[in-house]
Amino acid sequence: MPKKTTTKPHSKADLPWESDSAQAIREMLPRMAFNSTLGIRLHETHDDGVTISCRVKPKLLNLAGVLHGGVSATLADAAVGIATTRHYKGRPITTVELKINYFRPVPLGSTVYARARLLRTGSTLSVGEVELRDSEQNLCGIAIVTYILLEMRGTAK
Repeated sequence: MPKKTTTKPHSKADLPWESDSAQAIREMLPRMAFNSTLGIRLHETHDDGVTISCRVKPKLLNLAGVLHGGVSATLADAAVGIATTRHYKGRPITTVELKINYFRPVPLGSTVYARARLLRTGSTLSVGEVELRDSEQNLCGIAIVTYILLEMRGTAK
């Protein structure tokens, strides 16, 4: 029987959100193994959100030979999640809804960019929109993603 390995959860709140949010994002990304598997990288920070990117590799293709739609959906989800985490300085969050429209395929060798803009940041929910573009800046899809803010550990409701 394989041994169970336990990993210590890392708090996003302990990252340098106030002094260097781009550095905090770069430190946060590899803490989620799935982000590392996909090769998600921070491309740019903006006043209203972030842009992340992912190089299209053979292991990310669907049977048609183009980027799997699940990767694009993950990028949209991650982009709004990162923007929301940055806005709330590491407060715990989770996705409650994601709606995506695909417009064109993204080929092998291209890079897909997910540009998230936060539309609403309230006391309970954060809503963001995402533009997905390829290396030639073609619009490949759009998404709307909603996150709920969770209670910080050790705080009362």
